[in-house]
Amino acid sequence: LPMLCLICLVTVTALFFEFTPQSSRSAEPNRLPLIFQDGFEEGAMNWEAKDPGGWKITKTKLGQVYSQYKKESDYKPPHRSPFHMSLIKDVVVGDFELTVQVRSTHADYGHRDVCLFLGYQDPAHFYYVHLGKKTDDHANQVFIVDGKPRTKISHKTTSGTNWDDQWHTVRIVRQTKTGLIAVYFDDLKNPIMLAQDKTFLRGRIGVGSFDDTGDWDNLRLRGIRVQNK
Repeated sequence: LPMLCLICLVTVTALFFEFTPQSSRSAEPNRLPLIFQDGFEEGAMNWEAKDPGGWKITKTKLGQVYSQYKKESDYKPPHRSPFHMSLIKDVVVGDFELTVQVRSTHADYGHRDVCLFLGYQDPAHFYYVHLGKKTDDHANQVFIVDGKPRTKISHKTTSGTNWDDQWHTVRIVRQTKTGLIAVYFDDLKNPIMLAQDKTFLRGRIGVGSFDDTGDWDNLRLRGIRVQNK
């Protein structure tokens, strides 16, 4: 009888994982389908830069990268928010996992940064992740821009992102059901930042910086495509 019960338990467990929708299981973002990737070997035709003059394709020993190379920008956002932004064209997502390699190319200082954008609706409505050298209320946080200057929404962060001149891997996980925004830096198991917000449940994805410079490569986006409203 004990052996029969064990067999029944294994069978029921297997059926649960076979027929239970993924959205109701524990979070496993790597199960999301791959919907976009770019190594920039064919250029940047898949990208829409707010200031095209500040971006270019750069050849390196390891291949081509997408360089945001000018600190100055002709783009003037309507509210206090990053000046350098390039968005993936024609891709709108709800839940997603974004993984990308980035190298900060700016001289070292307290607010040395790169930014990643999500939930982008228009220039006055989006989220962004600011990976800054030293943390304060305006650096190294998750922010929302919602018709007014950026506001911090992260409830967990670190003392700062320790930028050097090397390549690093960044991952963002977004789960719209809970409002989760989780940010990872090199260690892809333990998030360095956490936020929860449901203001924008869909939107475009992008990369850039607040007012510095950086190189981007090997971007992979897993997620659920949705129609923008």
